[in-house]
Amino acid sequence: MTRIQHVALWTHDIERLAAFYARHFGAAVGERYVNAARGFASRFLSFEDGARLEVMSSAQLQPATPEPGSERVGLAHLALSVGSPRRVDELTAQLRAAGCAVVGEPRRTGDGYYESVVLDPDGDRIEITV
Repeated sequence: MTRIQHVALWTHDIERLAAFYARHFGAAVGERYVNAARGFASRFLSFEDGARLEVMSSAQLQPATPEPGSERVGLAHLALSVGSPRRVDELTAQLRAAGCAVVGEPRRTGDGYYESVVLDPDGDRIEITV
């Protein structure tokens, strides 16, 4: 059986990104891992259903910083299911009030999803869906 074990995101600020996913999506923030010799640090964020997100930074690697919300080759978005259309609406409003950019208002898509699209603090697209 194959399943995705985790998805990893480069960031310039691990703590800011970890706090965002913990506050708004209920992620449990794991211990900070540091490899000083490589200038690497990371934290795993665990969600209730077992999914995990790793947020990473490196002093040696300087990841490109695209425009917030821009479409690019590679990771297009994270889709996080919150259980109901009502919760999609509530969380979208909560994120807007917290200053997050909403780049796709709650709607029913052509393929049947009910979703909105917001940007995390690094400008990564998050689909909030049922």
